[in-house]
Amino acid sequence: MRIVDESENTVKRGNAFCITMDGRQVEAYEGETVATVLQATGIRTLRKTRGMSLPRGVFCGIGVCYDCLVIIDKRPNQRACMTEAIPGMQVESQNGVGH
Repeated sequence: MRIVDESENTVKRGNAFCITMDGRQVEAYEGETVATVLQATGIRTLRKTRGMSLPRGVFCGIGVCYDCLVIIDKRPNQRACMTEAIPGMQVESQNGVGH
């Protein structure tokens, strides 16, 4: 799911490392946001709404809509699209308002 350039102008990435999403290790690269990492690994649902438990994921990608809220290192209500992934980060899906 990441951009791969087969021509001479290859995409340059930072160093690879792992973060954890709901107990599953996923590969990330320096400079990527949590939303980018999760999208690239096929994870689309990041949270469920309170009340009806409707799935939500990345919508705007610029920190305006709050649909991509996740729990990062035990802190709820973190915007995945605005948070840079760092080695060892623990990300969890959020249900409702993330108490």
